Amino acid sequence: MKSNCELKFTHLDLSVCVNYSSRMIEVRQTDEFRKWLRDLKDIRAARKIAQRIIRVEAGLLGDARFFEGIGELRIDYGQGYRVYFIRRGNTVIILLCGGDKSSQDRDIRKAKQMASEV
Repeated sequence: MKSNCELKFTHLDLSVCVNYSSRMIEVRQTDEFRKWLRDLKDIRAARKIAQRIIRVEAGLLGDARFFEGIGELRIDYGQGYRVYFIRRGNTVIILLCGGDKSSQDRDIRKAKQMASEV
């Protein structure tokens, strides 16, 4: 017995199914960001943040918001880690500093200051 629900793909349909973005972003880190990440006590959090950076390099920002020229990557783990960044053109992101939910206001002020100096 034949099903009435057969899927039929035309050449065009198939090309849409395999379409993906190969966009790559160059991610640069300030010394301050690098030190913050290296000094994190929570190794699992540091690993999750590093994995997030890899996704950003592939053009996938994920959970992010933008305000006053600053971007904030939100990492939903542990203390609610944040990574602050700026964009330079379409292909460069500079990671400024990081923190968690408890230091968010201070970290945002620091990121704004750093952005004006970069």
